Amino acid sequence: MENIAIIGAGTMGHSIALSAAWSGLSVKIFGIDARDVKSARAGFEAKLHLMTDHELISKEQEKEIAERVAFTISLEEAVKEAEFIIEAVPENMALKHQLYRQLEELVANDIIIASNSSGLMPTALAEGMKHPERFVLTHFWNPAHLIPLVEIVGGEKTDEQTLQRTKELIERMNKQAVLLKKELPGFIGNRLQFALFREAQALLDAGVASKENIDAAVTYSIGRRLPVTGPLQTADLGGLDIFYAISDYLFEDLSTDQKPGRTLSGLAENGELGAKTGSGFYDWPEAQSQAVQAKREEALIYFLKQDMEKE
Repeated sequence: MENIAIIGAGTMGHSIALSAAWSGLSVKIFGIDARDVKSARAGFEAKLHLMTDHELISKEQEKEIAERVAFTISLEEAVKEAEFIIEAVPENMALKHQLYRQLEELVANDIIIASNSSGLMPTALAEGMKHPERFVLTHFWNPAHLIPLVEIVGGEKTDEQTLQRTKELIERMNKQAVLLKKELPGFIGNRLQFALFREAQALLDAGVASKENIDAAVTYSIGRRLPVTGPLQTADLGGLDIFYAISDYLFEDLSTDQKPGRTLSGLAENGELGAKTGSGFYDWPEAQSQAVQAKREEALIYFLKQDMEKE
């Protein structure tokens, strides 16, 4: 596969396109209008320049990557030569179903249509498709050009060939492909992430510690360990007898809340949505928001460089 179409020019869409072009693939990005395309192009170029500034790529590579990407407001043009399509439009089932109907009228039956949905089930997404066997979910993590993980999830009618072709493409994009054996809400990454988030909420609501100390307990402990060993490998290294004993008494005391915690609910109801509104668990003046996001990007770039050195 050489030609990729990305349907959706938002943050995830142009970040996925950047990953694909970085690996040598030709990419067309579809935006709904000229304003959408202009915003996507600016975001794409900013990310590309940042990669050059941090020496992930050379100036020459920056130019080559940019030349592999084209933007269009024509869906027909975007998919005309596409061998693989990745949908990255908003998380609206009806919108996605409408898009898939359009795509199936425009492309051959063997062209894979993938969704970047982070939560919708592939079986439900493929409902109504003429060829659900060629539909698959590819969940890239944000920022897609810096985080290696891509979860691959098939629906009830997705065939094995689709899964394997998708895995090959994701690996060609220098991503860590994780193929799920079954579909379930949240897939793997979000289930683990939100299990930690639920416990953090419960600790905050119970007054166990301040928000700063709860965050610090993660960033200065398991946050340092997890880039090297995941939870199961960590347990093996620590000794399963120890992890068994702790699980035996601690699990019954962990949060089992079925709804968002009290503090989170209050903030969301008041429109305090975090960095995008200026306040959430923390206050987010613009300068601080930009500084924290830049620091996080630097950390992701550091780890990505380590991955590249291993190859």
